[in-house]
Amino acid sequence: MDHPREKLLDGLALTERRLELAGSSTVVLEGGDGPPLLLLHGGIESGGAYWAPVVSGLAQSHRLVVPDIPGLGESEPLARLDSGAWADWFAELVQSTCPEEPTLIAHSLLGNLATRLVTRRGDLLRRFVIYGAPAIGPYRMPLGLRAVAIRFALRPNERNQERFERRAFHDLDRARRRDPEWFEAWSAYSRARAAVPHCKRTMRWLIPHCTKEIPGDHLHSITLPTALLWGRYDRFVSLDHGEAASARLGWTLHVVDDAGHVPHVEQPEAFQRALGAALTRTSAVTRR
Repeated sequence: MDHPREKLLDGLALTERRLELAGSSTVVLEGGDGPPLLLLHGGIESGGAYWAPVVSGLAQSHRLVVPDIPGLGESEPLARLDSGAWADWFAELVQSTCPEEPTLIAHSLLGNLATRLVTRRGDLLRRFVIYGAPAIGPYRMPLGLRAVAIRFALRPNERNQERFERRAFHDLDRARRRDPEWFEAWSAYSRARAAVPHCKRTMRWLIPHCTKEIPGDHLHSITLPTALLWGRYDRFVSLDHGEAASARLGWTLHVVDDAGHVPHVEQPEAFQRALGAALTRTSAVTRR
C-alpha cells in the first residue's frame, strides 16, 4: 500500500503546501472554489486528513483550507505551546490563505482554542461552527474515555486503537464498511503519528487545556454568527452538552443522526446537510 496519508487523500482535488506560520512549518491542504471554509480538526494525531470524506462535497461550493495544527499531522510543533502562541499561528494562517474572512468549523478539542480566540479576534472570521466541543460548558471526561485514551497514548497499537475507535463511533463496523481501504489507511496513519514524540507532547497539552470550561461571560461576549453541530450518539462529548449550550447561549444546534463523535467520517452526507443548514442559519443571522 502507498504511504497511508497518500491513500487518505487519493483522488481529492487538493493541493498541499508548507507555510511558515508563527515559527511552525505548517502543512495546509487547499482546494475548491467559493467563499473560504476553514476546517480545523480536533485533537487527533492524523491532523486534517480526516476531513477527506467530506472534501469533495464541500469543495463544490467553498474554497477549503485544511491545516494540520502545529504538532499534529505533518506540521512541526510550535516552540512554545500555549493558547497565545496558537492564536498567533491561527491569525497568520488566515492572513496567508484566505482573501476574505473565512467561515471556521472547529471540531472537538480544537473547538476550545478556536472559541477562546473568537472571544478576542472575531474580526478574523465571517461565521463560526463549533462541532462536538467540550469547553463550551462544564465538562468532565468520561472515565472510560480517559482510560482508552491513556492506553492508546502509551501504546498506540491496533488493539488499543480499536478500543478508542469503538467509543468515537456510534457504529464502528458500519463506518469501516463505507470504505475499508480508506479507513485502514486512516487508522494506520493515526497510529504512526501517535508514536512521534512531538505529537505525544501536543496531545498531552491539548487534553487538559482544551477540556477546561470557557467562562460564561466570555461565551456571551461572542458577536460572531455562531452555530453548534453534534453527533446524536457522541460518547466523547454528549449531545446533552450541546443542547445545554444551545439553550444557554442561543446558538442553533444541528444534530447528525446515527453518528458519534466524528459524523463527517461516519455519516459524511448527513454531516454535509447539517453543516449546510448551520451555514444557512448563520448567514441569515449575518444579514439581520
